[in-house]
Amino acid sequence: MNELKIELPSNISKDEAQLLLAVKLFETGKLSIGQAAKLASYSKRTFIELLSKMGIPVINYPDEDLERKISL
Repeated sequence: MNELKIELPSNISKDEAQLLLAVKLFETGKLSIGQAAKLASYSKRTFIELLSKMGIPVINYPDEDLERKISL
């Protein structure tokens, strides 16, 4: 595993930065939900709840794919 060391502004905690990094990496498809939850130091269930509160979909299908699957 790679390690990253950064200095954060005093108004951003290490935990908040880890969560935001994990969320962004999940959102862009770089990490799975399990990997992102682990990076953020949360259970998958709690991480999913946090994503929901942030308005980030856990399952992100393009509209065309959903329409195709529904019409089958």
